[in-house]
Amino acid sequence: MWEYTDKVREHFLNPRNSGEVDNANAIGEVGSMACGDALKLTLKIDNNGIIEDAKFQTFGCASAIASASALTEMLKGRSINEAEKITNQDIADSLGGLPKEKMHCSVLGRQALEKALAHYRGEPQKEQEGEIICECFGVTDLEIERAIRENHLTTVEEITNYTKAGGGCEKCHDRIREIIAKIKEVERPVVRPKLTNIEKIRKIEETLEREIRPSLQNDGGDIALIDVIGNRVLVATRGTCAVCKASQQTLKNFVEWKLRELVWPELVVEEVIE
Repeated sequence: MWEYTDKVREHFLNPRNSGEVDNANAIGEVGSMACGDALKLTLKIDNNGIIEDAKFQTFGCASAIASASALTEMLKGRSINEAEKITNQDIADSLGGLPKEKMHCSVLGRQALEKALAHYRGEPQKEQEGEIICECFGVTDLEIERAIRENHLTTVEEITNYTKAGGGCEKCHDRIREIIAKIKEVERPVVRPKLTNIEKIRKIEETLEREIRPSLQNDGGDIALIDVIGNRVLVATRGTCAVCKASQQTLKNFVEWKLRELVWPELVVEEVIE
């Protein structure tokens, strides 16, 4: 049995904004009932590009309903420029996290949002791009590649959790492994010159200030650097981050990943309680 957060249960039992927006000018439909998940997102966007209303209709599990409900709450009052920056991880984080086996529900929400915004802009409906890798769920190589890059996936199991690819007959597992290997080869880290401890601390401080803290502060959170011991980066969370059940996911999937990318690949972020 999967462990759901209180927020997931609340959005499932009392979903917000279910139904369809009257006179919607942005519509996104993704998935299919044959594959077990389908979502229709309808938006009303005003002349200033602000989302006035958002509603959803879905066929899916508790996580699919909760993810769609949370997404509509996130969208109301935002500009389309702000909305297009919402990721599937943002949707999951707003629910206090999702079981790893249910992350594809947050991906479905992000896909529906992208289609709705494309419809609003008058962009032509795209035919499915890429080669179908998973026949059971109709998942293409491009969808798998995007999930790997955006969520730093490294195993077939993780890809199944995020895209459902490989969750049926399993015949596509070898092809999925080939895609993982190809991306690892392309994204092989560049050998960087060794940093002195002072240089490392300075770069960590700069990255926190420039790349990390502004994103956390946008959601009412914050982070403070406490100490650097070798490759251990000791931090304290502040604001909403200090009480969020998904704070550990944020520290690992965002803060640590950014520091490894921009400072040093062996850094490990650890939270300390002040």
